[in-house]
Amino acid sequence: MAANQLISLLVLVITLLLQGGNTNVVEAQLTTNFYSTSCPNLLATVKSGVKSAVSSQPRMGASILRLFFHDCFVNGCDGSILLDDTSSFTGEQNANPNRNSARGFNVIDNIKTAVEKACPGVVSCADILAIAARDSVVQLGGPNWNVKVGRRDAKTASQAAANSNIPAPSMSLSQLIRSFSAVGLSTRDMVALSGAHTIGQSRCTNFRTRVYNETNINAAFATLRQRSCPRTAGSGDGNLAPLDINSATSFDNSYFKNLMAQRGLLHSDQELFNGGSTDSIVRGYSNSPSSFNSDFAAAMIKMGDISPLTGSSGEIRKVCGRTN
Repeated sequence: MAANQLISLLVLVITLLLQGGNTNVVEAQLTTNFYSTSCPNLLATVKSGVKSAVSSQPRMGASILRLFFHDCFVNGCDGSILLDDTSSFTGEQNANPNRNSARGFNVIDNIKTAVEKACPGVVSCADILAIAARDSVVQLGGPNWNVKVGRRDAKTASQAAANSNIPAPSMSLSQLIRSFSAVGLSTRDMVALSGAHTIGQSRCTNFRTRVYNETNINAAFATLRQRSCPRTAGSGDGNLAPLDINSATSFDNSYFKNLMAQRGLLHSDQELFNGGSTDSIVRGYSNSPSSFNSDFAAAMIKMGDISPLTGSSGEIRKVCGRTN
C-alpha cells in the first residue's frame, strides 16, 4: 500500500513539474472560436472597420500590422501598446520605437466602440488588434489565416521593455535572430515576418545612415532616397519613404526581390540578404510568393501566441486607451 501511495505521489509531482515548466502552453488556451457565441458578429465588425480605414488611407494597413508586432514583442500580445500616457502612468507609446511613428490607435478605438455596442464587455482590445492586423494584410492583397483569440488586456505597460525588446532598424543579422528567438520565433519566422515591410513607410531618421554610409546598397536607389532625407541629423527626420519601392500598398513578395537587388531601405532589411545564413530564405521567398504567404501566415499565428493573458489574468478594457 505504501509503495503504491509513493508511486502515486511521484506521478503527481512529475505531472505538476511538467505543467510548471510549460505554463505558457497550459494557460494560453487561445482558440479561433472563442467568441463564436458571446460575440458572433465580431469578425464582421472588425473587418468593416479595417476596410473603411485602409480604403481611405492604404498606409493604415501597415500601421495596424506594426502596432500588433510592437504589442507582441513587449511582454506578449496583451494590448499594452494601446494604453495612453497619463500624468500618473507612462505607457509604451512614447518609447523610442513608437514615438512619432506608431499610429492607427484611432482605428482600433473606433472598432472597439462598434464591438462594445454589439457585445459590451466581452472582447479584449488585444484580440481586436490581432484580428485587425490580419484583416489589414488581407485588405492589401496578402494571405488570410484564422486568428486565435481569447486574450485579455494588460493592466499595465512597460516603456523600458518596449525600448529594449522591439527589434531596431540598426540591428545586425545575429541581433535580429536573437531578438526574435527571445520571444520563441525562429530565424525563418523572422525573415517571413520582416516581409511585412512589403507595405508601409519609414522615417528618414531610420534609414539616413544606410543611404549615406553603407556600401551594400544600389547606388541609384541610395541617390533617390537621399533626395528626401537630408544628411544632417535633425533635418527632415520625419520625411517618409516606402519600405518597398515597388509596391508600398500591396502585400506581395517584392520586398525580397528588392533585397536581392540591394534595395532594402533599412539596415536591418538588407542584413537578411548580405552573404549570411538567411540569403537562401530570401531567395526562396523571392521566387515563390506562395511560400512567403504561407510562412508569413504561420509566423503571424505563432507571434500571436506570445505570452497572452488568459483566464482571470488582466481584464477586458471598456476603452482601449485606458484601464478600467
